Amino acid sequence: MHISEGVLSAPVLVTCAAITVVGCAVALKKMDYDRIPQVALMSSAFFVASLIHVPIGPSSVHLLLNGVIGLLLGWAAFPAILVALTLQSILFQFGGITALGVNTVNVVMPALVCFYMFNYLIRSKNTFISLWSAFACGFLSVFLTSIMVGVSLVFTGEAFMEVSKLVVIAHFPVMIIEGIMTAFCVVFLKKVKPEILGVTHAPIKSL
Repeated sequence: MHISEGVLSAPVLVTCAAITVVGCAVALKKMDYDRIPQVALMSSAFFVASLIHVPIGPSSVHLLLNGVIGLLLGWAAFPAILVALTLQSILFQFGGITALGVNTVNVVMPALVCFYMFNYLIRSKNTFISLWSAFACGFLSVFLTSIMVGVSLVFTGEAFMEVSKLVVIAHFPVMIIEGIMTAFCVVFLKKVKPEILGVTHAPIKSL
């Protein structure tokens, strides 16, 4: 959901840039050094997943994985996403340097919301609760990101209202795909490495 450079108004760009700086500062303060490889891995996953995108006006449709990233990294999603977006902007001209703050906020804030909403539920011993919580996490993270992209455009000008609606509608298939992917990722991790999710009980054996 890269918003192109030169589209948004200065107040929106400055506000989101400030939020990104604060978010990264908090994340780096909270992050342990031994988690750097995990953060780098998730940053790489986001970089690759969002390379294939379909342009829609001043934005685009592509996979995000911010639900999974939020569950695994929490606040560390800020630097992970920022680094990936920066490289995409420099190497492939996706988004833009001036829009980095907005694009980061639009992806990371939903990831944090989903982290606090579903982090406990996905660790449940009940497979049904864990599975559907993971699906809801992936679905909601993309839904909230599409809403935030639309809001960013509308705050710039009401002329973007129709484009904002299109961005949200176009991402419904992505929401479902990401929900399924997040559910499978959670099930897989609970089987092979449950401690990554903070699971203390025995890993699940089947769906």
